[in-house]
Amino acid sequence: MAHPKSPDEWGARASIFLKGEMKKADVTYAEMIRRLRKHGFKETEASLTMKLKRGAFAASFLLACVAALEMEGVRLEDI
Repeated sequence: MAHPKSPDEWGARASIFLKGEMKKADVTYAEMIRRLRKHGFKETEASLTMKLKRGAFAASFLLACVAALEMEGVRLEDI
């Protein structure tokens, strides 16, 4: 799969990736919020929903989500 060509496309693909990984891990938004708190993030269900809907979030948030989902790594080809 080709890499995204714009920041908006990168964001959309990252959002789709995170939502898919949450679904695979059977992690709800409420559970994700609880897990992110362990990594220093103070999200609400509304803020998490909007970040994933917009596809606009910092790399630190993406990395914290990967850690919260206990993933061993992420390949660019998977995003």
